[in-house]
Amino acid sequence: MLLLLLLTHLVSQRSNASPAYGLDSRAASDSCDNINNCRRLFDIVWGCLTTIFACTWVSVHPNVPPPNQTALSLLWRRLKMMLVAVIAPELMVCFAARQFVAARWFSKKFGVSITHGFFFSMGGFVSRIGQPIATKKQIEDPLLGPEYLSAITKINIEDIMDKSKGDALSKGVALLQGLWFTVQCLARISQRLPITALEVTTLAFAVVNVFTWLLWWGKPLDVQQPIPVGPSEDLPETGPIPVPSNWGHRLEQWVRGAIDGYYPDYNPMVSIAVPSFWSTESSDLTDDRTRVAYLVACVVGTVFGTIHCAAWASKFPSTNEMWMWRSCSLLVVTIPVIMGFCTVQFSVVYSSSLPSAHYLAKVGQLLDLILMWFGFGLATPIYTIARLLLIILSFTTLRALPPGAFTDVNWSVYIPHL
Repeated sequence: MLLLLLLTHLVSQRSNASPAYGLDSRAASDSCDNINNCRRLFDIVWGCLTTIFACTWVSVHPNVPPPNQTALSLLWRRLKMMLVAVIAPELMVCFAARQFVAARWFSKKFGVSITHGFFFSMGGFVSRIGQPIATKKQIEDPLLGPEYLSAITKINIEDIMDKSKGDALSKGVALLQGLWFTVQCLARISQRLPITALEVTTLAFAVVNVFTWLLWWGKPLDVQQPIPVGPSEDLPETGPIPVPSNWGHRLEQWVRGAIDGYYPDYNPMVSIAVPSFWSTESSDLTDDRTRVAYLVACVVGTVFGTIHCAAWASKFPSTNEMWMWRSCSLLVVTIPVIMGFCTVQFSVVYSSSLPSAHYLAKVGQLLDLILMWFGFGLATPIYTIARLLLIILSFTTLRALPPGAFTDVNWSVYIPHL
């Protein structure tokens, strides 16, 4: 961030020395003729970066990490999740929606708070030998399940939240930062002042992170130590499953887990922590509930892309950058729409009770195969490239801003006066 701010300061010196978009110096000075009514390029970038950092840092709620992790390992683990939140924030919303669905299911089924459900789905409860209690199979096990469940229900919600590194105040401060930035953007639109591409991107982050905050409001933040439950001696299974040595396979599992939470090689009975994007086993919940989580992510992704389209008619330094921004914004809008449409179609096909349900099931399997190929083979890389280009364009377009972009909002027009 410091390097970005230093680069911005150097660019601001250059932009202040030369007119932008071919306008003469008088036009630039007329648009900002009062030092109290002006803002610098450094102010624009600083406000955007602090808002993005506050939104992503507070909104990201990692699962409980493995024991005996160094501070550097914990920081790197969190930064990886923040990178996902920056490149594809709707994936973080999907992750939060999956955990919310799992936490709500656990809360209703066993009569505990939703915070207990979040702590269960994030790997917060472990056995006395350190195995995560994070699946329906473990809770309903006839031998150890009743003891696990009895111990979990006896834990007070205050004891769980005491492990959280954040509270309603810290989350509220970040939420107010995002709301204040949103109000500033709306005020600039009301007064017909230009909004930079970086501000549009930041506004999209602020809006999307509201969904993440709401879904994860009851989830403890940055928990590093789990709570042991159950009997003093458990019955472990055979040895642990060997971790694949192929880094490509590990990366594929990490990406697949971030997208849909699917971990075919994971077994909590022989592990010491849940994966980074673990919510619960897909078999623990009905397909309709998991599809609702995916549908929420698709809707949020569409909203995220639509906000970027708000800069459709904005001035860009070059025609190529303008069309790159427009095309990438359209891709970010349409890909979630297509994925959401496929999700709804699956719900209709698989829930059909007509006599031809057998043939519909075959059609559903074919659609599932098409979606798998489209989602992981085509849509994911295209969407990732489009998101990266939008981030890059947000900074490259700062080199030539219209003079009105440096004019600050006149808040006095909103204050009643004689």
